[in-house]
Amino acid sequence: MERSGIELITLADVQAASGRIRRRAVRTPLLSCPWAEGRLWLKPENLQPIGAFKIRGAVNAVRALPARRRAAGVVTHSSGNHGQALAFAARSEEVPCVVVVPEGAPKVKLDGMRRLGAEIVPVPPARRAEAAGDIALRRGMVLVPPFDDREVIAGQGTVGLEVVEDLGGADTVVVPVGGGGLASGTATAVKGLRPDVRVVGVEPELAAETAEGLGEGRLVSWSPERTGRTVADGVRVGPSELTFAHMKERLDGVVTVTEEEIVHAMGVIAREARVVAEPSGALAVAAHLAGHVRGEAVVAVVSGGTVDPVLLRRALDGE
Repeated sequence: MERSGIELITLADVQAASGRIRRRAVRTPLLSCPWAEGRLWLKPENLQPIGAFKIRGAVNAVRALPARRRAAGVVTHSSGNHGQALAFAARSEEVPCVVVVPEGAPKVKLDGMRRLGAEIVPVPPARRAEAAGDIALRRGMVLVPPFDDREVIAGQGTVGLEVVEDLGGADTVVVPVGGGGLASGTATAVKGLRPDVRVVGVEPELAAETAEGLGEGRLVSWSPERTGRTVADGVRVGPSELTFAHMKERLDGVVTVTEEEIVHAMGVIAREARVVAEPSGALAVAAHLAGHVRGEAVVAVVSGGTVDPVLLRRALDGE
C-alpha cells in the first residue's frame, strides 16, 4: 500500500518478522491491572533482554540482512534503547556494532550498550544521524536506523500481533510515540487483524511533533533543544517521513501528557504492578490514568524500563 509515494509495510511483513525474532525476543505477557479504573492490561516490554521493545526491530533488521552484508557489521544512532537492542542483535549474530550517541545520554543506557560489546561514539545531538551515516560509508557497515526502516518497523509490529492474539476482546491499544516505529508497526498489525480496534499514540507535551503534525496534516520537526526539555529521553526524536505516513494512515489519534503525569505513572506502575518503567515507557499508562484515553478493554504498552535510579526513586516517592 502506498500513500504519497511512500510504501507502507503490511501485516505479512510483521508476520515474517515474528518468525525471525523467535528465540531472540521475549513474547511478553499481558498483565491485568485490577488497581486501575476500567479494564486495563499492561504489555511489559521492559521484560525484554535489553529492557525495551527495541530488540524486536533490531533483531529483525539484522537477521533480514544477507549474510555477506551482515558480516560487515552494523551502525546506528540512538539515545540508548535502540543502541542496546542493535548491540544485542549484533552480538547474537557475531558481527561488529557501532552506536553513535547524543552527548549527555543517560549513563545507565551507555553502560548497557558497552556491556553488549558496542563501540560508542558520542556527538552533539543534532549530528548523530549524520555521524552514523559517515561511519557506515567509511567502514562499509550497514546503517540500521532506530525507526526509519521497514524491517525495524515490521519487527516492532510484533507487539501488536501478540496483543491481538492474547486478548481478543481488546478494543483500544495505547502506544508511546517518539520516532514512531513502535506505533507504526503496532497499528499495522492490529488494524490488519482487527480493523475495529483503536490504536492511539501518546507523546509528552514537550515533544509533541507527531500530534502537531497530524493536526496540520504534514510532517513537522522540533529542535533538539525544544524536545530535550522532556524527562522522557527515549521519545525526544520525532518521526520520519516513513513513520509519519504509517501513523497518519493507521493511528486513530495521538494524545499528549504532562511531565507530572509521566512521573506519576512511573510510580503507580512500580508500586501497583511491580513493573519498572522508564519515562518513555510510562507514556501509555500516563494517558490512561489521566483520562486522556478511554476504552472498555485497554492495553497500554510499557515500551521500556531502563530508568535512572534517582528518577525512579523520585517517582516512587511521588515527588
